[in-house]
Amino acid sequence: MQLFNELKTLGHKHIKADKKANERVPSGIWLACPKCHQSFYHKDLGLYQVCPNCEYGFRITARERLAWLVDKFDEEDAELKTSDPLKFPNYAQKLDKARQNTGLNDSVLTGTAQIAEQTFALGIMDPDFIMGSMGTVTGEKITRLFKRATRKNLPVVIFTASGGARMQEGIFSLMQMAKISQAVQEHSQAGLLYITVLTDPTTGGVTASFAMQGDLILAEPRALVGFAGKRVIEQTTHQKVPNELQDAETVLDHGFIDAIIPRKEMKEKLAWLLKLHNEGNGVNG
Repeated sequence: MQLFNELKTLGHKHIKADKKANERVPSGIWLACPKCHQSFYHKDLGLYQVCPNCEYGFRITARERLAWLVDKFDEEDAELKTSDPLKFPNYAQKLDKARQNTGLNDSVLTGTAQIAEQTFALGIMDPDFIMGSMGTVTGEKITRLFKRATRKNLPVVIFTASGGARMQEGIFSLMQMAKISQAVQEHSQAGLLYITVLTDPTTGGVTASFAMQGDLILAEPRALVGFAGKRVIEQTTHQKVPNELQDAETVLDHGFIDAIIPRKEMKEKLAWLLKLHNEGNGVNG
C-alpha cells in the first residue's frame, strides 16, 4: 500500500547540470581563508591582502609589500644571481620561472628605505621565489645589507617568508645561516637596532638563524612560524600536533615573539620604533 503520493515537484533528477557554468565564472572571484576557512569576495582582501574575518595576511610578493610599506626605497644588489653551485637538475628552469613570477633575481629584495623620514636598511623575502628559500645569493644579499647598515649607522628591518634552506644548493645554503648571523652580531655590537617581522611562512634555517635574532621580533596575525613542518613533527614524535601549534599567536604566548602587528598598522608602528631608536642614538631620520 502506498502511504504517500510522490510530489509533483521539480526534483534533482529533473535538473540537468550546466557543464559550462564554470567556464563562464572567472576563477578567483571567491576566496577561502586557509586559517579560519571563511569564504569571501576577492575584493574584500583590500590593499593589504588580509582575510576580513581573522586578519590572516595572504602571501604576497616582496614588491607588493613594498608598495604600501615605505615612502621611499633604493634597491641594492639587484644584479646578484646564483651560480648554481651543485648544477642541480632542472634548477635553472626553476630559477627562470621564479624570476618571471617575482621580478627578482633571488628570494630577497634589499635596499635602503624611508618611512616618515626614518631611514633604515630593509630586506623583504619573497614567498613566490621558490617558496622564499635561502640560497647563496639570499645569504649574500642579507649579509651585505647588515654590513652596509653597520657602516652607515642604520637600523635593519627584515620581513621573513621562507620554507628554509634551498635544497638545490645543499651545504652552500646551510652555510648562509652562520654567515648572516656573524653580520647580525657585528651590527648589534655597534649598538644598532634589528627588527624582524615574521610573515607566513617563516620556517627552517631562516627561523633557526636571522629570523629569531632580532632585538624586536614582530609577526603578522596567524603567520606560520616554526622550524620543522607539522607533518615532520608528527612523524618524529608519533604524536598529533594541534593545528594552531605554529600560529604566531601560540608562539607569542610562549615568549618567542614580542608583538603581533596587523598589516594595516605595520607602517605606523615601524616608523614609531625606528624614531625611538634613532632619537636614542642621536640620529635624525
